Formats: sequence, structure tokens, C-alpha cells
Amino acid sequence: MNIENQMELGHRIASIREGAGIKQGELARKITWSPAVLSRVESGERPVTSDELRDLLNAIGTEEASKLSQFLEREWTVLNRPPLDHPDQDLLWEAEQVAKQLTDLRENPDIRQAFERRITEYLAELSGASERLLKREHQIAFVGSIGIGKSTAICRVTGLEIPDDKGDQPTPVLEAGSGGITICEVHLRTGPGYGLLVEPCTEDEVRSYVFDLAEQLVADTSAPTEVQEPDREGQGVSKEIDRAIKNMAGLRVRREKGADGKTIRHDETKALASRCASVRELVVEILTRMELQKRDKRDIWYDPTSGKAAHVWLKECFELVNNGRHTEISLPRRIEIVVPRPLIDGTDLSLRIVDTKGVDRTAARADLESLLDDPHTLSVLCSGFNNAPGVENRILLERAIETGVTKIGLQAALLVLPKFNEAMAAKDDASGVRVESAEEGYELKGEQIALSLQPLQLQDLPVEFFNSFEEDPSRLQGFVLKRLADVRSDFRNAISAITANARLLLENYSKQQTEEVLREASSLLSTWASNNGHPAQPSDHLQDDLLSQIGRANASTVRASIRRGGEWPNLSYSHHLGFGARRLAVMSLGKRIDGFSELCATLSADANFTEAADMISQADRVLRSAYEDLLRKMQITGQNLHKEQLSADAAFWSDCNGEWGRGPGYRDRVFGHNRNWFGADKRKQLETELWAFIGREWTTAIQRMTALFEV
Repeated sequence: MNIENQMELGHRIASIREGAGIKQGELARKITWSPAVLSRVESGERPVTSDELRDLLNAIGTEEASKLSQFLEREWTVLNRPPLDHPDQDLLWEAEQVAKQLTDLRENPDIRQAFERRITEYLAELSGASERLLKREHQIAFVGSIGIGKSTAICRVTGLEIPDDKGDQPTPVLEAGSGGITICEVHLRTGPGYGLLVEPCTEDEVRSYVFDLAEQLVADTSAPTEVQEPDREGQGVSKEIDRAIKNMAGLRVRREKGADGKTIRHDETKALASRCASVRELVVEILTRMELQKRDKRDIWYDPTSGKAAHVWLKECFELVNNGRHTEISLPRRIEIVVPRPLIDGTDLSLRIVDTKGVDRTAARADLESLLDDPHTLSVLCSGFNNAPGVENRILLERAIETGVTKIGLQAALLVLPKFNEAMAAKDDASGVRVESAEEGYELKGEQIALSLQPLQLQDLPVEFFNSFEEDPSRLQGFVLKRLADVRSDFRNAISAITANARLLLENYSKQQTEEVLREASSLLSTWASNNGHPAQPSDHLQDDLLSQIGRANASTVRASIRRGGEWPNLSYSHHLGFGARRLAVMSLGKRIDGFSELCATLSADANFTEAADMISQADRVLRSAYEDLLRKMQITGQNLHKEQLSADAAFWSDCNGEWGRGPGYRDRVFGHNRNWFGADKRKQLETELWAFIGREWTTAIQRMTALFEV
């Protein structure tokens, strides 16, 4: 038996024993061991021989024990060995056996070059598909606008709540409110105990935030004659960051009753700003009070002797960190909440739940768009009931489609969060009659959502309704688990299809009657490749998306990005340029890829090409895989194409910075500087080089596909 990792083996034996309902002492007596020896085996401290293991598993006597014995006999030489508790052992073993046969065949010195390339592609496909299936760590990311109810829904689905003794609505552990509460992205995961892990902002990031806040405070306390920015539409930092910085600096807002009985508000921050002669002086004052050098703690763990219930402690601790009131922790960039139990029961997957930063005005953010392109992330797009599916969610879905995210209907879902009696107030558009139940309201709204998403061809996007205040969390739990099961099923289907196609290749090898069919199919595919060898260049430009976002962002967001050299979460130059490059590639090549898939489907359905079906399917997968590689390269290229020139052009940033404080129209003036900068001849030359790059990459993709066959 192949026994490599004694700890993994021991833990698996313990799991199988517990699943069989056998106590440790009982099993030890069956095999005449002492309970102490068996305990050491199950902990991985004591290795077992093959004979001992056989006796142990026979004594347990269950189907799982028998399977473990089979698993241990298997020798993995091509694909990575799955963990002993992996539920897809048999499917992966089938892929391994086919991969072994392919590897052996490739070593045949008489094999033709095109056939060898097909084998190499199959091995790469099997490796990639098996790695996707092997990985059982999945993220569930809740995305939505501020104040929509994401945090409350997350606490309901995970049971992170504090029960109310009076029978009222439980209190969520995550701080919730009407919006603008959570300061940063929050991750929930399983770990050794209850705790918080904090990834802090860098000191440079904190200083930039403080500068934004100080600039706003000085503007607010300036004399009326000072030039203001009436189109600023709010402060330069979010409400959450503003609150945390003031708390970290010990700057309070005191409220007291005046002689007339009215509440008088004393803001210490504004008082401090009025005493400072400049923005920089105010920045120094605030940073000094924050004492960043003392804020070096990164984790906090629950102590059961504290006298507090774990969830109460977790809630209090989270609120301290989230509001900048913890004296040892700096401004958080990300907070991880750790609990010593599964977040959602009913799955063997390792889950991490992400409460993303609420969408405020702009949904075109790098952190959100990257989630939609990750095969191991389920993006739960949250909306209110009345406005479902929500403008922000529509924008995210449209942008994902524009950049060639092919499985958006599988990797994303819509969660509608109705409040109180919103569902009961729904009316049928045709009759004008109100619904008679919440479920009927959900059904009616679901039809409207499907109609709204039809132009995006996402009318079948999974949709669930969940009233966090009234409905049982099992409804949302079941929906999420079903979506994850669909993703896992897609992984299995992919590896099964590749394995089946590879078997056909092995069966048809050396069959002379298939040669003519393969040649004819190859000729048709090669003709398509010849006719589509050059990408079409659309009239759009790399910078179009960036300029569009500058034109629609509020002035304070533009200001924050300009001050940071174009890198700000709500307006990132590199992200939008990368998006623009990928979008151009989709506009140029997306329809061609779809056309090739249609051609392959037509040929595969033709009985005359039965013997060539696996080659046709492989050609389709290889070209699509090469296209997806091309899109990723284009995104990276777009992110970096202008990076050096932007970094080096101090005059450009100075000109943009200089527009602040000159009255209305700041955003338009900055837009003009950017349009002129990207329109300069030297930038046009870089875009020409970009198109040369996409041409080379497309040629490589075509060659990778046509290398599979000989004409």
C-alpha cells in the first residue's frame, strides 16, 4: 500500500471510524491494540504497516473503509494525487489512467508530430481540469450597493447572530445599519477558534486618507470668500474612513443641551481644523494623535474566561476594529473573522464568505470584477426588491460579458433582499391586482428580472429571494449550496468530457479507416483558420473605459485618484486600462470564437465525421483556451502599457492636481487633460504596438489549434 502522509491517513481512519459509529476503544479491542496506540495512529504520530492498516480497515468493515484500502493501492504518476477524503477520487483516477496511456503513447518513437501535439494538449487539459476539481476551497462573495442588507444576510446564513432574550429579531455579529457601516472587505472563514485577523493599510495609505480628510475639513472651515468645489458631491473619503480616522485620533463629537433646550453639536475635528494654518499642519496634528507606531497588533482571539459569550465578544471586537476604536490596531484594509465551525452545514467544501465593500456610485471596481472571473468564487449579487436586479448589478454583468467572462451564468447569482411587506405590495402589470402571498410576489418579480436580463442573454441567471427579518436561513443556505453544487458539477463534466474524448483518441489511433475522415475534418477547420487569421480592429480605443469612468465619477473620487497617481479603489487607471484592452480583444475576436464553436458543433453532429468527433471537440476547446489566455494577457498588457509613461509624467499629474480649487468644472478639466494625454502621438504609437501584440497572440492561438491535425 502507498502510505505517504501518516497524519492525513490517521485523520481519515478516524473520520471513517466515527462515520461507522465505532468508538476508539471498541475498535482497539477488535484488533487487540491499546486505545493509546490507536489514538497515536489516528493523530499521525505512529506509522502503520500495510498489514496493520489492512486489519484496521477490515475491523471497521464499512464501504468507506474498503474504498480507502483501494485508494491507497493507487499509484499516481501524471496527475496530482487527491486527498484521501476527496469525494471525486474515482473520477480523478479515471483521468489519471487515461493520462498514463497518453504519456506512454507519446513516447512511441513512430508517432506522428500532429498526433503527439494532440496528446500534449490532452495532457494539459486533463491537468488543468483535475486541478480545478481537486481544489475544494470556494469563496462566496456578497456584492451590492451600500445599505442593501448584505451583512445582515451573511450573518443569517452563517448563524453569526446574538439571540434576543425577548424573542425579537436576532442581532447580527457584523455591524449593520442603513449604509456606510463596514469600513473594508470582511472575510469569514473556519479556524481554530473565535478571532479577528486584520490586514492594515500601509502608513502611506493612512497618510493619504488623512490628507483627503484634512483637505475637506479646511475647505469646510474656510472663509466664505474661499474658492470652493460645488460639484464635489461629497467628501474625498468615505463616511466609514472618516469615522475611523477621527476615532483613532481621539477627536470626538460632543452633544449637549443649550439654554433653549436644543442640542448643540461640538465637533472637535472642526475646532482643530480652525486652529491650523494649513492642510499640512492639520495632517500632522491628526497623524500625531493617531499614534500609528503603537498600532501594531494584527490578531485578536477569544478567551472563554472573559465571561462573555463568543458571539457577543466577536461583535464587540469587530465594532471596535471597524470603527477605529481599538487602540492597538491601525486602519484596516481587510478584516478576517474566524469561527471554529463550518460557516454553512451540508457541504464538504472549505468555504470563505466575503462581505465586499458596498458599491457607492461606481460598480466598475477591480475588486468586484475580479470575483466574477474566478471559477472558485460564487458572486452573489444583492439587490433590493423594488429595483431588482439593480443598476449596479446590471453594470457588473454587462462589463463581465464585455470582457469575455464565459460562465457568468454559472459563477454568479442574484439575491433579492426584500424588506417587511415589499413582496406583498407587488402588483401584476397586466391586471393591476396585488399578489396574495410573498411567494407569489417573488414569482412575479422573478419574471420581471428575467425580462430585464434578457438583453444580456442572462434570463436564466439563478435568482433567490430572502427576507432576512422573517424567513428561515435554510432557504438562503440551500440556494447557495445548490449554486456551489452546480459549479462542482461543471468541473466534473469538464474532466469527464476530456477523458472521454481522450479515450476516443486512443481507440482510433492506428485505425486506417479514420484517416480519411480526419483529413477531411482537418481541411475544413484549416480553411476556417485561414479565413480568420487576422483580427479585426474596432474603432474603440484602450482608454475609452477609463475616460468614461472619469466622466461619470464624482469629483472627489477623481481628486482622490489623481492625488494617488491614478490608483484609487473606486477609480484605478491600471484596472480600467486593463479592462479596455481586454474589451478590445473581445470586440475583435469574440464573434470569431463563437463562430468556430458553431462550426465544430455542426461537424460533430454530422454522422460523416463520427471518427473525427474527438479531434473536432479538442480543436474547439484548445482554441477557446488559447483565446482565454489571450484575454488575460491583454488585460495585463493594458494595465502596464502606459504605466511607465504615466509614472514619469510629473507635469501631467501636476496639471490635473492644479485644477482643484479653481471652481466648478474640475472633473471636466481633468477629463480634458486625460483625453489630450492619451490622444498624443506617442500614446497612439503604443496602441499600434498593442494591436501588433494581439495579432501575434491570435496567430499563436490559431497555430496552437491547427497544430492538432495534418492536412
